[in-house]
Amino acid sequence: MRIALFAAAAAALTLAACSPQTEENAEATADAAGATVASAADDTAANAEVAADNAAAATNEAAENVDAAIETPAETPAQ
Repeated sequence: MRIALFAAAAAALTLAACSPQTEENAEATADAAGATVASAADDTAANAEVAADNAAAATNEAAENVDAAIETPAETPAQ
């Protein structure tokens, strides 16, 4: 993330010597890069939420299995 911000700052400094068309293209590229970063952040947040939900479900299932094991008497081998 820091690299992207540094690159954007460096690009902004070099735009002073560029033509208006180059400035517009650079702005469009920066906007697209920003949208890509935002989309990646949204995807990461959604994936983290799904992972948390899955972990919670697995934990609940494990707890239910432990409860069931406690409530079920152990089988003793026939002698």
